[in-house]
Amino acid sequence: MMFSKSCEYAIKAAIYIFMVTKDGSRIGLKKIAAEIDSPESFIAKILQTLVRQGIILSMKGPGGGFYIDPGAKSIPVIKIIEAMDGKHAFDRCGLGLKVCSDSRPCPIHNEFKGYSQRLKNLLMTKSVQELAESITSGRAYLSD
Repeated sequence: MMFSKSCEYAIKAAIYIFMVTKDGSRIGLKKIAAEIDSPESFIAKILQTLVRQGIILSMKGPGGGFYIDPGAKSIPVIKIIEAMDGKHAFDRCGLGLKVCSDSRPCPIHNEFKGYSQRLKNLLMTKSVQELAESITSGRAYLSD
């Protein structure tokens, strides 16, 4: 897979949080972890990163929890990927080699480079809100 496990959980968490907080409510860590099938301590660190990056919001205390501002602009999925895996997530070698480039390609470099660029373009245009709406409408699923 192209993304780290942290990144996969971050995308699922952001989608889930948007789905359940678009009415202005907030959701707790335990519920998020259970719904996306993630260990609580693992998802807690991921959510901290997403809060620091301004992708999701959190509020402490009674009635607190995580949420996405319903009035916020669309959040492109690529913003989550860059927050979790870095800005060069799409520049990595398809076989995991440390050195892979046009001048020194791995066996799948040319094909993988095209695939990677198309995926990056897709994730620049897809928003967390769009993905959440596809689940809410029943066109897609977030769990097995």
